[in-house]
Amino acid sequence: MVTVSQNTVAQSTKERSLILWFDEVGITDIPLVGGKNASLGEMIQQLTPQGVNVPTGFATTAYAYRYFIQSAGLEAKLRTLFADLDVEDVKNLKLRGKKARSLLMHTPFPVELRQAIAAAYQKLCETYNTDTDVAVRSSATAEDLPDASFAGQQESYLNVVGVQEVLAACHKCFASIFTDRAISYRHTKGFDHFSIALAVGVQKMVRSDLATSGVMFSIDTETGFKDAALITAAYGLGENVVQGTVNPDEYYVFKPTLKAGFRPIIDKKLGSKKLKMIYDDGSKFTKNISVSSAEQGKFALSDAEILQLAHWACLIEDHYSQTHGNYSPMDIEWAKDGITNQLFIVQARPETVQSQKQGNILRSYHLVFGNKEWGIGNGEKSSSSSLSPHPLVTGRAIGEAISQGKVNLILDVNKIDQFQAGDVLVTERTDPDWEPIMKRASAIVTNAGGRTCHAAIIARELGVPAIVGCGNATDILKSGQEVTISCAEGDEGKVYEGLLPFEVKEVALENLPRTRTQILMNVGNPQEALSLSAIPNDGVGLARTEFIIANQIQVHPMALIHYEKLTDEFVKTKINQVTALYDHKPQYFVDKLAQGIGKIAAAFYPKPVIVRMSDFKSNEYANLLGGQQFEPKEENPMMGWRGAARYYDPGYREAFALECQSIKRVRDDMGLTNVIPMIPFCRTPEEGRLVLAEMATNDLKQGVNGLQVYVMCELPSNVMMAEEFAGVFDGFSIGSNDLTQLTLGLDRDSALVAHLFDERTPAVKRMVQMAIEAAKKHNRKIGICGQAPSDYPEFAQFLVEQGIDSISLNPDSVLKTMLEVAKVEQNKVNN
Repeated sequence: MVTVSQNTVAQSTKERSLILWFDEVGITDIPLVGGKNASLGEMIQQLTPQGVNVPTGFATTAYAYRYFIQSAGLEAKLRTLFADLDVEDVKNLKLRGKKARSLLMHTPFPVELRQAIAAAYQKLCETYNTDTDVAVRSSATAEDLPDASFAGQQESYLNVVGVQEVLAACHKCFASIFTDRAISYRHTKGFDHFSIALAVGVQKMVRSDLATSGVMFSIDTETGFKDAALITAAYGLGENVVQGTVNPDEYYVFKPTLKAGFRPIIDKKLGSKKLKMIYDDGSKFTKNISVSSAEQGKFALSDAEILQLAHWACLIEDHYSQTHGNYSPMDIEWAKDGITNQLFIVQARPETVQSQKQGNILRSYHLVFGNKEWGIGNGEKSSSSSLSPHPLVTGRAIGEAISQGKVNLILDVNKIDQFQAGDVLVTERTDPDWEPIMKRASAIVTNAGGRTCHAAIIARELGVPAIVGCGNATDILKSGQEVTISCAEGDEGKVYEGLLPFEVKEVALENLPRTRTQILMNVGNPQEALSLSAIPNDGVGLARTEFIIANQIQVHPMALIHYEKLTDEFVKTKINQVTALYDHKPQYFVDKLAQGIGKIAAAFYPKPVIVRMSDFKSNEYANLLGGQQFEPKEENPMMGWRGAARYYDPGYREAFALECQSIKRVRDDMGLTNVIPMIPFCRTPEEGRLVLAEMATNDLKQGVNGLQVYVMCELPSNVMMAEEFAGVFDGFSIGSNDLTQLTLGLDRDSALVAHLFDERTPAVKRMVQMAIEAAKKHNRKIGICGQAPSDYPEFAQFLVEQGIDSISLNPDSVLKTMLEVAKVEQNKVNN
């Protein structure tokens, strides 16, 4: 006698069901209900008990779709229709897609299917209320695979109310398996059109039309940095964020310390959020309305909500990683209900770009202007050089590549047949209907959209550089114009006039030697930190707060503290605009500096990140907004009121307190205790003690919570009294630029004596040797963060021979210097 297990019977029943409820299915049921629905069921069953809110609903099954196709004899007709399909011919594709959809739409559902959908919707209404509002979404049985997302290939309908409307929406979803973009995508990915079935998810709507919604990734979408969650948010229903109709807010959260109970929001960017999608009372389900300027000027999420969503992203990623047996970063849609103020997860699928990349090759792109390069690995050069051309258009950089071509400006999707392979596509925004030409573009530029919009997602999947959210690209760029698209300069993508020269460098990482001497990096721009952390390194030897203050804060800290006393009304108005989100102006400085430092610290965590406290000179401080009122006129600012001398001085003490609060926020609130503050231009040990006392006054006490404080070794007095300084500070970092200047008694900014400036001179080398010996004698760490080892391999060799602990380099010099250092160390061993 043959016995059949209950599980086998249950599975057989599921396979022949027309309808399955979400709580009846899990991730193994993708062949039955499609990726979207299977994932919803998985989360409802496995993650709801952990506190993740997921709206319930039901799905029509793959069996229901096949029953519809077979009972009406549609497959033979469709195969005949697709016999001469050419997806590269846009007109051919359009005609075949239109006929296929018409065929399905003019074929009625079988009675049994209509009755099953109607009964399930009625049951959902009994759970909530009569004529409850639902989202009706397509879910293909081949979607949400690790290497093929199928995201957006079929249709979705929001705010669907009533049995007849639900049936109509389901019917349109079935037909949408043959949208032009779905046909093209399946063909490109090598899927047979008839091996895939279409399920439909019917899910209770979250009233985000009255609140906010967005998309989040449990991995950084541009760099593949695994430890950050990226969250985007805008007002209203989430379709605007997904489709790129709006430029949303963006938030980054550092996952490792979030899991440890800290609050590590390491970046917040305000999006314009000009439109929001709401329910329509008329003949359409939804409509877009304008967002007030007051709402546009605010963040769409509170810090508590950002952290809640990031926590859920971690739970979802961890669960799917365990389920799949390997690391599985996730692409997640969320929504906030404006009636209950609850957050919900409405979709989750595997991230399909960064997770598929091979990590053994480091590829970097660099624009070349004259004899210099700008791009990844050249931190501050891009911001400070006058040789760099001014970009025509800027926006959010997608990818890290550089590309070129002729602009092809297309504003109407019906004119995509005018696109030529290799052109740069410039348009307002894209949706899946644009995909047949996106794969032929050399680059993509859009007015609207954020990092998680359709254009961004498809560009990443295709490996095409894109710049989204430019605002005015379609006004500035003209068809036929030759341009260079650069996404290799941090978060901001730039469109340059003309075909500029650039280089692509590739380094195989698997054979790189590890050295006794630590190889660290100099990092200025927090927006490049996640990219730079992919370069083999032992941490950051110099994180410059000046870059953050000058580029992201822009305001003199004393002008924020004494805002009401400002005498220049123009400056006052400008500061008020910059700090519009803040009633308490000094908090703006603390937040922005903490986020900048936090992003660098997170990128390299748990490796040490040495953060130099502000080292502007008085003339540079004066150039900040409001700075003129608080800075003296000095004949020689290089040798004047800078570094340590400012920190305890009544004229800057209050501002230094803000710097201390930022460091404390990063270490205590974000949990990034790998941050080591460093004091620049400290002339005497007594001055060092005064600075440490000032820090302790601001709750940054040396030794508490593992806090170490380093000092720059850049003055002859630092070298001559190194043993005394070792009794005050925990470590040294040699600043070879200032040490050379002051040892040789020359102004490094003077062209008249520039030829005498050389760190390799015997006097400077002797200074360095003395400093290393003194540090070693007192068991203090000592490294170097000046330019010399980046420029001169022989100087790096000299440092290794002296037994220096670490060398901090410009990012573009790390790999070549690492190889040099390995050789020198090997020679020392051999000799």
